[in-house]
Amino acid sequence: MTHAELVFVHLQKLPESVGAEVFDFLQFLEQKRSLAEKRQPRQPGSARGQIWTADDFDAPLSDFDEHQ
Repeated sequence: MTHAELVFVHLQKLPESVGAEVFDFLQFLEQKRSLAEKRQPRQPGSARGQIWTADDFDAPLSDFDEHQ
C-alpha cells in the first residue's frame, strides 16, 4: 500500500473537521517544499564589499573611561 493510500484509509476514519485540518497541513507542506526548491544556494564571497570592520575596531571605547 502506498503512502497516499494509507493516508486516504486513515483519513476516512476521521471526522470532517479533522479532514480539513489535514488538508491545511498538506497545503503547508506543499508551500514549504516549493519555497525550499526556489531557494538559491549561497555563493562564497557574495557579500564582498558590503561588510567591513572599522579602522578603530580594537581601540578602547571612550564610554568606559570612567570605569577603568
